[in-house]
Amino acid sequence: MALASAPGAGSYVGPGWFGALVRAAREAVPDARFSALLDCGDDVGAALAAIRSEIEGVVFTGRADVARRLADISRQHGVQFVTDRPTPALDLGDDFFASPEILGRCCADLLT
Repeated sequence: MALASAPGAGSYVGPGWFGALVRAAREAVPDARFSALLDCGDDVGAALAAIRSEIEGVVFTGRADVARRLADISRQHGVQFVTDRPTPALDLGDDFFASPEILGRCCADLLT
C-alpha cells in the first residue's frame, strides 16, 4: 500500500513537510506497512528537491525524456520513482474539515 500525497503536492508542500507527515504516520501506527510517494506532477524542480531530500518515493508525470533522467538520479539516491499516479484507496479531500478523531480513525483503519 502507498501513502501518496495529493496530485502536485511536491510543488506546494515540499519534501520537508511531506517527510514530517510520513514520520508522524509511522509513529502513530508503528505496525503499518506502506510506502510513501510525494506527487510532484510535471514540476521538475519539485521532483529534484524531493529526490535530493531522499523522500521515500516520487511521482513525476512530466515528459518522458525528463522522467528518464530523473529516474536515473532517483536510483542514485535510493528513491522510488514512478510516472503513474497510484489509484487512491482513501481520499481525505472530502473530509478536509473533519475532526482529528474522525481523520485519525479513517487513517488507522486503512493502515492496519
